Formats: sequence, C-alpha cells, structure tokens
Amino acid sequence: MKVLIVGGGGREHALAWKCAAAARVSEVLVAPGNGGTAAEPRVRNVGVAAEDTAALVQLARAERVDLTIVGPEAPLVAGIVDTFASAGLSCFGPRRDAARLEGSKAFAKEFLRRHGIPTARSATFSRDTFDEDWVRAQRTPLVVKASGLAGGKGVIIADSIAQAIGAAQAMFGGQFGAAGHEVVIEEFLAGEEASFIVMADGKHALALATSQDHKRLSDGDQGPNTGGMGAYSPAPVVEPTISGLAAEGMPYTGFLYAGLMIAPDGTPNVLEFNCRLGDPETQPLLMRLESDLSALCQAALAGRLDTMSAHWDPRAALGVVMAAAGYPECVHRGDVIEGLERAARLPGKIFHAGTRLESGKVLTSGGRVLCAVGLGAGIAAAQRAAYALADSVHWPGVHYRHDIGHRAVRPART
Repeated sequence: MKVLIVGGGGREHALAWKCAAAARVSEVLVAPGNGGTAAEPRVRNVGVAAEDTAALVQLARAERVDLTIVGPEAPLVAGIVDTFASAGLSCFGPRRDAARLEGSKAFAKEFLRRHGIPTARSATFSRDTFDEDWVRAQRTPLVVKASGLAGGKGVIIADSIAQAIGAAQAMFGGQFGAAGHEVVIEEFLAGEEASFIVMADGKHALALATSQDHKRLSDGDQGPNTGGMGAYSPAPVVEPTISGLAAEGMPYTGFLYAGLMIAPDGTPNVLEFNCRLGDPETQPLLMRLESDLSALCQAALAGRLDTMSAHWDPRAALGVVMAAAGYPECVHRGDVIEGLERAARLPGKIFHAGTRLESGKVLTSGGRVLCAVGLGAGIAAAQRAAYALADSVHWPGVHYRHDIGHRAVRPART
C-alpha cells in the first residue's frame, strides 16, 4: 500500500519513518517533507504545501494513495478530512467540526464545562467584550491564551494584573494574527504537565503510550514558552473524552491529544486539546510503538479500533529538541548542520523538523530543527542516549535544554 503524510516537521518525519517500517507499505509520500524525510528509505518528498488541500487531493488520486495521515493542525481545522472524504479518499484525522477542539480554545473550554471535565476556571473575551474589572478581580498569576491557532506560541503566563491586561490587549491588537481575535483568560494551575494521546474511530478509543512535554526554552523550566523543547514517555495520564464528543454529535476519528496538568494531590485538569499528535511528543512515542501504525489508522477509519491493540517497546524514550539561534523569536536559517553522519552510527534516532536538503547538504530552515531521541531501560538511560546524539551534531547557534526528563531523573543533567 501507499501512504501520504501531510506536513513537513519532526512529527511528520516520525510518522513517515514509522509507516515506512511496515512490510505492507510500498512507499510513503510526504508533502512537503524536510531534509530528513528526503533521506529515509521508501520515503519520497513531494513539493505540495500542507495547506494546499486541492493539490493534495490531486496528488492522492494521481499516486493512488491508500491512506493519508494529516500531521499539522491547520489543515485539519480548515477541513481537509471533509474534502478528502467528499473525494472518496481515505484520510485519518478529525473533520472540521470536531477539530474545533483545537481550532478554538474558547470552544474547547465550553466543551469541557458542559461535560464536567476538570479544567481551569476561565473567561472568554473579544476586543468589544473585554472586561478589565473582571481581570483585576482575579488572583495572579493568570494565563492569557489566544483562542485560535498560534503555532504553540499564543500563551502568556502573566505574573501581574497589568501584564495580563497588556497581554490580552496585545493579542486583540494582532500579536498572533487572527488567533487573538478571541482571548481566553484562566487561572494558573501548578503541578506536573503530561500528555495523554488516543486514537479514536468515532466510538472507540485506543490509548497510546503517555508522554511529557517541556515547553520552556531553557534549563530549569525558565525562559519563554515554545512549541516544545523535548518530551519523554511514559508519564501520568487520565481517561479520554471520546464519549463527550460522541454525545455532542461530533464522532471523532483521528489522534486526540489532551494536555494535562496533574496537581500535587493527583487531581488532573485539561489544559488544552490538540486534534493531532503533538510535536515533539510524537518522536519518542513512535520510537516505542512496535505495531503497524498504518494498520491502526485504517482500523480506526473502519470503526474497528475495539479489535486492535498497540504494542510498545518496554524501554523508555526521551527526545531532545535542538533549536536554531534566535528561537522562538527571530530564527536564523540556512546554517549547515554538521555531524549527522556521526549521529547515525549511534543508538537512537534523529528526526528532522526545520531542515532542508540543498546541494547534498542539510541546512537549518526553521526554529525547532532536530529532535534527538534515545531509548533506554529507564528515563536516565534514555536521557544519556538522547544527549549523546544531540552532542554529536552542531551548527552555529544551536540551542537545546540539558535537563529534558528532569522531572523523572534527579538530579538534572548538568
């Protein structure tokens, strides 16, 4: 069979690599792919943008693609699955209505409240309805979120009322584009952050291995929030919310990711929903998956997930994101990445995200450039393997945290 992966980041590299490993898969196309997918066996990059749904439909038809898996959120929120389904093409992911769980944080908060799913107290505002007196009546810190898609960067933790008001006004003023036309302001929750991911077929859910992300740029959870600097699997989890989606007439097919905050007393709260696999959680997650991912996706599309099980490597996996100079603000691009051949001889795997292949050289082309993933009997062993990979690769200004997994390993790596 032939598989199409939509997207060009680290998550999509991992998806393509995992699908290509299945004996029944003859070829994996990646649109548009990156420098890493260009070098994978049985994987071919195709120069079609992830947001160009019409061209992707044409590509799937021309290449006789049996299964399309959508990586990034923007095409899902825009309705790519609906379009593929109308064309009679098999596409794994939620339809537009269900994808609002990620496309609108305001919608997600109301969904959580309707179904009694624990989440932080919040209020939603537009520029016209913004109530500064409501904000002043709250305790700090507060979390200010652009409701729409902001590439993982539309969240501000405000330590003061003035900062919260300023953050909301900046979002209304276009700091995150259309994503900030509506803003959610919620209480700050302390605890341990974890990710719970399931595959869903509309009625049934298959829980995947759990993982934990590290959002802050620098060691010790310091610095600005990013799209994620690393992740490890497994970590604490809670039950999925598939029944609530079905009850609202939104049968959900695809990956569903719940970002959780586990309080010190063990109480879980949902921070956010993603309608796709997380990045960089996907990379260590798929390193541990031993089952045929394409078969699981096809079973979900057929409504047969209750007949399937996922098998996992018992070892732990840990991924370290290697970022470009200036990330997450002004990112420098075009630097030659050295050491990839040396890294390929080490245990583990380096997944590409912001890279491109040019004249036989791999260059940086984004903020999060690589994710070095190690496996080990425990988190400490996986951490050592991941950092051995990361330390073998270099380009000018490369930045990565040195304490990924620190919540599970004491003391943190120095």
